[in-house]
Amino acid sequence: MNRDRYRGCLLGQALGDALGFAVEGQPPQVCTLQLQALREGRPLGREPFGFGQYTDDTQLARELALSLADCNGFDPVDHARRLAAMFTEQRIVGRGKATENAARRLAAGVPWHEAGEPPPQAGNGSAMRAAPVGLWYHADPRELVRVAVDQGRTTHRDPRASAGAVAIAGAVALALRGDDASGAGRALDAAAFCRTLAGWVGSVDAGFGEAVAALPRSVASDPLLALSTIQSSGKDFDDRWPGISPFVVGSVLWSLYAFLRSPDDFQAAMVLAIGVGGDVDTTAAMTGAIAGARLGAAALPSKLVRQLQDQGTWRHGELSKLADRLHAARGG
Repeated sequence: MNRDRYRGCLLGQALGDALGFAVEGQPPQVCTLQLQALREGRPLGREPFGFGQYTDDTQLARELALSLADCNGFDPVDHARRLAAMFTEQRIVGRGKATENAARRLAAGVPWHEAGEPPPQAGNGSAMRAAPVGLWYHADPRELVRVAVDQGRTTHRDPRASAGAVAIAGAVALALRGDDASGAGRALDAAAFCRTLAGWVGSVDAGFGEAVAALPRSVASDPLLALSTIQSSGKDFDDRWPGISPFVVGSVLWSLYAFLRSPDDFQAAMVLAIGVGGDVDTTAAMTGAIAGARLGAAALPSKLVRQLQDQGTWRHGELSKLADRLHAARGG
């Protein structure tokens, strides 16, 4: 398995996150300013940070990746400890309410399998950090589904949130492995990709699986029509947000759509993920992880990748070394 694609997944997530962070929560008209700046090679940052700072989406994915590497697989207690520490040590940048509430419970000693927010809370916090599960368990779909669900239950116990985590982890695994003609250098068969992915997602939440299976029809349509279809798929859509809300169904489907629409062009996928407006640090992070797993780090804009950092730490080199650890353990 290509080491560069492991790097591409983690760096692609961080880069998408950093690009979306500057305009998170904004309508499409404002997000267009970031996209224009991206085309000019000088993307905007968000005060008090300059461009390159990524958020909780990537921070928590990184902590999950570290836990997998250090424990040689998923250890729910270790993962819960690391997640809670990000909040108690005040290292988190941006935060979802459900994840923050769960972190408080974990810090107070509530077991990991009881700490998550119960239904109907179905935010995208469990999906946004799930990409490393796809890197570690790409060769074992049954374990991929189990671990994606369990890491997600630490903060979200709604089946839709669990299914969203399976969708992102599964999409990373398919992109990484090259299954269903999804490997870099070959044309992507969106129908085959979604058929496989829908089976995994549907084993957790049938309705979510059906929505994934229907995605190829949206990929062939105009983005505005696709947005309307995807928003209607998520009955949890919150119209107080412009574009895509932080709820799991719509945000995961839009992230998959952005990747499937432009599977061989990282920047074009970012334009779709961010241009819609709303929770765009998360949609761009999830899209970036999948696209990076398919295309590899070499396909990412190196000038922007070199600016990635987390409050002066965990820069692109450290993220690359973490990806190399995952590859050394599971890339064979």
